[in-house]
Amino acid sequence: MASARAADIARTIAARSADKRGHYRVKVNLLGRFMLEDRREYPCHVINMSLSGAALIAPVRGRVGEKIIAYIDHVGRIEGEIVREIEGGFAMTIYTTMRKRDKLANVLTWLANRDMLNLPEDRRHDRFVPKNPFTKIILPDGREYKSRIIDVSLSGAALKTDVRPEIGLSIALGKMRARVVRHTEDGIAVEFAAVQNRDLLERHIS
Repeated sequence: MASARAADIARTIAARSADKRGHYRVKVNLLGRFMLEDRREYPCHVINMSLSGAALIAPVRGRVGEKIIAYIDHVGRIEGEIVREIEGGFAMTIYTTMRKRDKLANVLTWLANRDMLNLPEDRRHDRFVPKNPFTKIILPDGREYKSRIIDVSLSGAALKTDVRPEIGLSIALGKMRARVVRHTEDGIAVEFAAVQNRDLLERHIS
């Protein structure tokens, strides 16, 4: 049933990628950063997205009509303008070319499938054990915990650790930003804020 529902969503998104009036919104849980016209940057949490807009939870609201540039996990750079305030943040339009619209449709399809089929992280990248498997988890309040990397890919990692931060929490893993996506028997699995280069990953994760 879930797979059939996900397929329906995928077909809807694909059909509307060629229709600028399409506003099918996919619930997401993505971290990112955005920049307002004064060029100041702030963190954000995208809670839903369509081919033409997104809703962001953020510590700062820009003014309605203000131009905005955002860098969102899995999505990359998007541009648009703030159209209204919402509780805890704001909604923005997304300006896209046809090529970028098709790319965004593919990403939204994957995100819809991931959530519908309960796939907690991106498995499109091969997993490996880094040369130095030891790292530390840093929570938002500054607490640090030693951890062992079970395996890692360019987009996420499985960790053996005694601490279980809540799912969805943004943490630091070595010098990298990540989000907790599930709890395991021995620890947690995390998803990186951006897909990594393997050389940088090896240097920054430990």
